[in-house]
Amino acid sequence: MLGTIIQQTVNALTIGSIYALIALGYTMVYGVLRMINFAHGEMFMLGAYAAFLGLSIFIGDIGGAGAFALTAIFFGAVIAVGLVGVGIERIAYKPLRNSTRLAPMLSSLGVSLSLVTGIQILAGPQPVGFPSFFPATRLDVLGGTVTLVQIGILIAAFVLMFGLYMLVNRSRAGIIVRAVSESRPTAQLLGINVNLAISLVFFSGPLLGAAGGILYASYYGIMSPSMGAVIGLKAFTAAILGGIGSIPGAMLGSFILAFVEVAGTALLPIVSGGILGTEYRDVLSFTILILVLLVRPAGILGTPVSEESMVYKREF
Repeated sequence: MLGTIIQQTVNALTIGSIYALIALGYTMVYGVLRMINFAHGEMFMLGAYAAFLGLSIFIGDIGGAGAFALTAIFFGAVIAVGLVGVGIERIAYKPLRNSTRLAPMLSSLGVSLSLVTGIQILAGPQPVGFPSFFPATRLDVLGGTVTLVQIGILIAAFVLMFGLYMLVNRSRAGIIVRAVSESRPTAQLLGINVNLAISLVFFSGPLLGAAGGILYASYYGIMSPSMGAVIGLKAFTAAILGGIGSIPGAMLGSFILAFVEVAGTALLPIVSGGILGTEYRDVLSFTILILVLLVRPAGILGTPVSEESMVYKREF
């Protein structure tokens, strides 16, 4: 029993850490621009394809690659996707900043479809096997099975999340981003480069999403052009659950969603006597989301925003 609990807990932490990396991108963009970037799930997908391309060109056989080479491929891929995110913002979102909220959202949907179609044309629509960045060694921990892949994913994800925390809360760039998130007009009056702050958000968000894509593909051993759709939706759900616009909320919502999914997978067939299978775990997750939003629409750690405060930010 203890072994099963340990194993399922590690499973939930692994999945939750991947969700958190993607959810942070959603929440950062919303926190600064009050915009939902529906193309963010495709940054997750691009990360896996960029890493696979790097492996194919520079390494070939991953079994003979060292840790330094794999680390270089990993960071090269996520940085490349981060730059793609900056380019997308400049082309598809920046001209629409003074438009209604609907315009950039529709633009992000167009970007999302374009990226998926582009990858389907270049790499094919079929799923492709993805080699793991971590050894597949299994460890026995108090009767539960934990793999080095899971340990590697957890370490990588928490290092990246800690890096984001330090960037936002302990750096000058973070102060600039937080100032712009409070009020863009006021930040401009203070001499802050708003465009630079927004570019930083659109670099770091896709970078984290791409890292999540690489870790996800390493965990499940497969990638496809449509992989960002479902996972992106779940990460968006996690961001709303925790409180969209709140970085701690995005992480909390991601781990709650992952634990609900894992618990649902393990318990639903038992509780229902086999009537409900593991395919209903997503129904359980979204049901909990609906219940939370009915009680607290801003999410668990989100801050309720009144119309008066939004008018204040727009005018001053």
